[in-house]
Amino acid sequence: MIARDVIILGAGPAGLAAATALTRLGIRDIAIIDREAEPGGIPRHCGHIGFGLREFLHLMTGPEYARSLAAAAGAASISLGVTALRLEPGGIVQATGPHGAETYRGKAVLLAMGARETPRSARLVSGTRPWGVMTTGALQQFVYLHRKRPFQRPVVIGTELVSFSSLVTMRHLDIKPIAMIEANDRITARRPGDLLARFLFGVPVLLNTELIRILGGDRVQGVELDLGNGPDRFDCDGVVFTGKFRPENALLANSPVAIDRGTLGPAIDQYWRCSDPTFFAAGNLLRGIETAGQCWREGVAAAHAIAAALDGKLPAPDSIPVQTRGALKYVYPQRIAPGDALDGTQLFKARVQKAAHGTLVVRADDKVVWSRRIRALPERRIAWPVSASALQGCRQISVALEEA
Repeated sequence: MIARDVIILGAGPAGLAAATALTRLGIRDIAIIDREAEPGGIPRHCGHIGFGLREFLHLMTGPEYARSLAAAAGAASISLGVTALRLEPGGIVQATGPHGAETYRGKAVLLAMGARETPRSARLVSGTRPWGVMTTGALQQFVYLHRKRPFQRPVVIGTELVSFSSLVTMRHLDIKPIAMIEANDRITARRPGDLLARFLFGVPVLLNTELIRILGGDRVQGVELDLGNGPDRFDCDGVVFTGKFRPENALLANSPVAIDRGTLGPAIDQYWRCSDPTFFAAGNLLRGIETAGQCWREGVAAAHAIAAALDGKLPAPDSIPVQTRGALKYVYPQRIAPGDALDGTQLFKARVQKAAHGTLVVRADDKVVWSRRIRALPERRIAWPVSASALQGCRQISVALEEA
């Protein structure tokens, strides 16, 4: 058995940030395990600039950022090519790697396995199964790791931030998408992303458009789209499914870590602590996709909570449940542990299921302790602080978006 003070599952931004912060807090008996061959997570496949300004005070490409994160966490032991197979109560992780089966045990375990895009199979798109259908992650590996052009004129399904990132990726090898497809009446990412796609990249964004079928034999030859008037054929040689990220939560099945039905990730309290208090969670495992910088911040925050737990300074894991109501898709933390908060406030985060505007209301039992008028769109993070003292003594917390 490999025993450590802290075991970290995942060598992406959240896991590496936590390892760096723990080291600075004087905790050095740390093991990081990751199934990939290199540390850094998703950013190592992102050849565009836009990373590292907050963390390292200058802009970097994704691979530069990944290398910097790994270098900063250098005091921690990083075991690559190791796959976690099962979580057991009390901080036990069963894994397999180059040396066969291994058992890890941590006084604390941080779950930072990240998220993945929803592939075609899970989207129930009909048609044939030709070559040329992939996610953004697969596209990035083709372009940035292998310098290969998998197609020349694909369609892009989705309009999240990562969808527009795929345009930057394709531009590196002169791939020219014929269109971006969005089922809703506006793009998911912030405007003017649609205008930038059209005028900077020459890619039109088709709103209120559904992908019906993928056509082709050995390779993609086209797609059928419904723009509101029935099926139309569009010739193309590739399909890139983007976004709709889901937490990488397979390891949580039949584990001591409870899954939240809204986020599909671990249910946590304000100290990033899971239902088994030996386990903590941070980063995209909590709810799907966020920026690398946000995952880094959560990794640092979780590290401080873990350090407090190892020092016996966290409140008992008894908790007050947080209920989600109205148009909200989820809220986390899903529980609040009674006792003094580390910073005097509780920071909640949420997202909506659909575009909505109204009043966001937090109630402690039946008393309104915080409210604000908001307009919110899917895939946009909503965050707000509530005074810890306002929540003391209550038996239940509810968060609702009461639409106008």
